[in-house]
Amino acid sequence: MNKFNTNKTVKYRDLLYKALIFIGTVLIIVYFLPRDGKFNYQFDINKPWKYGQLMATFDFPIYKTSEEVKREQDSILRNFQPYYTLDTQAAQTAINKLREKYNANIAKSATDRRYLPYIERMLTKVYKQGIMDTEALASLQKDSAQRDIRIVDQKLAYSQDISRLLSVKMAYQLLLQNDTVHYSPHILRHYQLNEYLEPNLTYDTERTESAKQEMLENYSWAKGIVLSGQKIIDRGEIVSPETYNILESLRQESEKRSQGVGQKRLMWAGQLVYVSIFMLCFMLYLDLFRKDYYNRKGSLSLLFALVMIYSVVTALMVAHNLFNVYILPYAMLPMIIRVFLDSRTAFITHVITILICSICLRYPHEFILLQITAGLAAIYSLRELSQRSQLFKSAVLVILTYALLYFAFEMITENDLSKLNGRMYIYFIINGILLLFTYPLLFLLEKTFGFTSNVTLVELSNINTPLLRRMSETVPGTFQHSMQVANLAAEAANRIDAKSQLVRTGALYHDIGKMENPAFFTENQQGGVNPHKNLNYEQSAQVVISHVTDGLKLAEKHNLPKVIKDFISTHHGKGKTKYFYISWKNEHPGQEPDEALFTYPGPNPFTKEQAILMMADSVEAASRSLPEYTEATIGNLVDKIIDSQVEEGYFKECPITFKDIATVKEVFKEKLKTIYHTRISYPELKKEEPQKQEKS
Repeated sequence: MNKFNTNKTVKYRDLLYKALIFIGTVLIIVYFLPRDGKFNYQFDINKPWKYGQLMATFDFPIYKTSEEVKREQDSILRNFQPYYTLDTQAAQTAINKLREKYNANIAKSATDRRYLPYIERMLTKVYKQGIMDTEALASLQKDSAQRDIRIVDQKLAYSQDISRLLSVKMAYQLLLQNDTVHYSPHILRHYQLNEYLEPNLTYDTERTESAKQEMLENYSWAKGIVLSGQKIIDRGEIVSPETYNILESLRQESEKRSQGVGQKRLMWAGQLVYVSIFMLCFMLYLDLFRKDYYNRKGSLSLLFALVMIYSVVTALMVAHNLFNVYILPYAMLPMIIRVFLDSRTAFITHVITILICSICLRYPHEFILLQITAGLAAIYSLRELSQRSQLFKSAVLVILTYALLYFAFEMITENDLSKLNGRMYIYFIINGILLLFTYPLLFLLEKTFGFTSNVTLVELSNINTPLLRRMSETVPGTFQHSMQVANLAAEAANRIDAKSQLVRTGALYHDIGKMENPAFFTENQQGGVNPHKNLNYEQSAQVVISHVTDGLKLAEKHNLPKVIKDFISTHHGKGKTKYFYISWKNEHPGQEPDEALFTYPGPNPFTKEQAILMMADSVEAASRSLPEYTEATIGNLVDKIIDSQVEEGYFKECPITFKDIATVKEVFKEKLKTIYHTRISYPELKKEEPQKQEKS
């Protein structure tokens, strides 16, 4: 009952983890996706339309071009009159100031009292005419299109020709020169007229802008309308200036519609559904066809993290107009997954990612075409990464794939080689250079998600590594046995499409625990000394079994990957040390031993590669005891050992088929016959006997 509850709890935890990683990935991607309603077409005047037939899905106006708008608005504003406020009190203030100064000073020296009324009349006249600041008047007169202004006198407004406006200097000259016959300019200067002249016209910004806005509000920005369902353009048609204007109008109207709160909510909901469907399909693929990845948190996390990172980076680049998305090495994603998992999962993940990223772009069809093809080229070129040079070759192949496909695409759409987009080919080269960073990135991903790449396996299989070098020196017999097992297992793995490099590396390390007690294992004994003679069967069995636990400790100490540790723990599975177990039973007839003392801790193999290693280990060890090496004895030995393992259920928990097992048997038989093939004995040259001479 407790075991059932534990399994149920683990199941619910796994389900919760999958739900959380699904929801988290979808929400993060959707959060970063742009929602500015970009018009997803690229077009130019006098070039062919490279998309399918475009129909209007809603009514929209045909907007005037910027040149037309400027020309027409300039024509309207040419007759516009800016507003200036007239200070009606300025004239009276100046007259009062004049009278006050006249009574105080000037009246005593004045010889002709006719000047005061004249000056008052003239002040009233110039202030009525309007005095402006000198710079403001010069700016107004400089505008050749401007002829009149509107002067606001309290609640009334009237037009005034700017030629009648005065600056302070002009008003002063008018006072002096208006009537020189009756009034002497020399005498007028004694009145210090400049003290009574101040600008009384000020620009009314608010009223002017309001009037201008009112005038422009009546302006029609459109010169026609396109009705819903109306054909705009079809594939291959040349984009004329008129059609270009219609397409630009459709772009403006589409972006305007997307800016509303309701439209943005609809877009957000659409993006959420879109991303959720693709991620759900991806999870269904894993559940149906790659259940081992689906049930392993490390694999699931890596896959979802890669999809999320590429989608978010693409969205940010598009939203903030950072560089060009074609420099982003999308082919790196399937390469990473191919190295850690398999080709089919790499392709499906790549397609899902590209389809999600495509909704950020203006022209997604071209993007999807290029990226999926480049991804396939990357997967094909990197079927098994073991050398750094392979990455360089893959990068070159990806660049060529991009370039050739885009060149073909341009020839179809442009029909003119002089109009090829050279910048795109530069982007492809940068993309290929960035692909080379896959190599150091693999190391980080290995440590983060608990994977082991072929590069790491190749490095570990180098016999000059400290652990293997120590093994060759400490337990040379075991080392030779491990080398033979590695060769047998790798060949068998190649024949049944298993991971040959993985099983080879696992085979080299599967018996490292024997270094702790080398003399207790037959292949390392010398001079006929057998320490088991001093132990009972239970003790001997425990010493032999301990090479598994000792091997795991050594693996932990030397930071070997988990996949290698799994080979150490499963190469005997939950089998028994049969020699000591059977010997004990023969000496104690009718009694049952404590089987735990004779049983390896396991577990049984749970991958193809582990099953191959178990078979290779047993077969290679047993083959050393054959009295003679013939095709029959080798065949019988291989069949007997592997059939026995199948009957005892060692392979029930791993995905290996009877067909695979039959193929493995054939490989082992072929290899062992080659290894133990007896040489042909060369005949010795017989010496000729001296001929007896007959006595005559």
